[in-house]
Amino acid sequence: MSELQLTGLARLRHDSRSLAVKISVLVVIFIACPLIIYSELRDADAEKNVLILQSVQNQGLLIAKSLAPLIQRSGEASAPDLQKELQRLDTGGVRVKVLLERPNAKGDDSYLYVASLPPLPAAYLAQEHQEFMRRRILDRLGDTCAGYKALAIQYVNPAGETELLSSMTPIHNMAGCWVILTSYPPTGQAGISIGQHYWKKPEVQIAATIYVIMAILVFFLFLSVWRSLQRFGRLAQTIRERPGTQASFAKLNSVPELVNVAREFDLMVGTLGKSEKAMQEAAEENAHAFKTPIAVISQSVEPLKRVISSSDTAAKRSIDLIERSVDRLDSLVGAARRMDHALADLINPPRDRIDLSLLLSRMVDAYQETAHLRGVVLSREIVPDTHVLAGEDLLETVFENIFDNALEYSPEGGSILTQMSHSGTMAEVRVTDQGPGVDPRNLERIFDRYFSERAGPLHGSEKCGGQGHFGIGLWIARRNIEAVGGEVNAANTPGGGLTITVRLPLAR
Repeated sequence: MSELQLTGLARLRHDSRSLAVKISVLVVIFIACPLIIYSELRDADAEKNVLILQSVQNQGLLIAKSLAPLIQRSGEASAPDLQKELQRLDTGGVRVKVLLERPNAKGDDSYLYVASLPPLPAAYLAQEHQEFMRRRILDRLGDTCAGYKALAIQYVNPAGETELLSSMTPIHNMAGCWVILTSYPPTGQAGISIGQHYWKKPEVQIAATIYVIMAILVFFLFLSVWRSLQRFGRLAQTIRERPGTQASFAKLNSVPELVNVAREFDLMVGTLGKSEKAMQEAAEENAHAFKTPIAVISQSVEPLKRVISSSDTAAKRSIDLIERSVDRLDSLVGAARRMDHALADLINPPRDRIDLSLLLSRMVDAYQETAHLRGVVLSREIVPDTHVLAGEDLLETVFENIFDNALEYSPEGGSILTQMSHSGTMAEVRVTDQGPGVDPRNLERIFDRYFSERAGPLHGSEKCGGQGHFGIGLWIARRNIEAVGGEVNAANTPGGGLTITVRLPLAR
């Protein structure tokens, strides 16, 4: 497997642990599940409705067959007899109407209501009859009034209720064509199930309401966890940006579930603070321990220089080598001390409100004399009253290293321009020299530790007592800038030279 594929898998595993990704997956599941379940339950409900409809239609046929002997026994069954027979039947809530086709009658008066269960007023039956005629329901019997008709017709009865007409059965005798109509009231099982949208069913609406409430609760649970973590992150930022205060996670945390985490974070911050102090003390102690023998060696060389004969070239060369080596050793000790301080500053960098405009102006003024000795002109274009969050010593170290680097590579008669402006929420500082620039392949590497490779020779370092270039200045600058949330990069200037750009977060 290629390195690119491994990187992609690692990124995928990292993203899969994100709370935002999990919330998104949860939302998709909560949307997909009801759609799938609803489709399956709707199909099952449709099959159930078919069975229910067949059942109620068969029940209507049985009722019609129960009434058939009474109707066929005589030439014309009497209404009281039919009404008494209907009341004797246990219809299980089924509504029954008995109609008789009038001979030679046409239109709305072709059928006459003879009996009904439950008993209904004549005005009610007449109004219902008008509804049947309007919807041409009785026309389904045809001219011969023949054949059992299984129905599933919903209509609004005179009481304003939706009723399901389930069957229509004709019976012939000498008097003519009799019609047995069966229907179900809206409170019956068939009246609710047949011809109704599945999502309108009470049980579906109740289940959907419970599901939505559950989804909202789960979503808000995840959202609460996410917001709690965000608050905890802002708390960490507050403590990081105000290292001098006595703020602690345990005191400022408002999430009960993160109490133990807050305590551990306080212990970690305390340990880092102690480590920073220990590293700084160790740097000073080590530098002091090396400086003493170096000073002794330097002082011991002086008497030797006075007693060596001017003609003893070998001895003079040895003394020169010792002096240069001691100077280099002294420079290395100083560089190591600065590196240790830089590493210590990375552990707990200061985040004070610093007037960057004032600091830069002061540093440019301080470098004027050194620049004059090297024949370099310093100029500036600085926006006033610009404040950033950092440490004054930390920023001084950053710009000292950048100015030193620019001066070392600036030719005599050249110039260095320091510009500062705003870019969104960041302050942007650009230091441009007229030196030889950097090989484009090494523009990023010049910020690496111990790397120093700019095209062309150093200018003026020997003239002004420079002690060499060890490749840690820009490394320290980048580490310090990134420690306070900033960034730095370098670019070759068209026409020659190098521009180093520093971006630091503005103080709110």
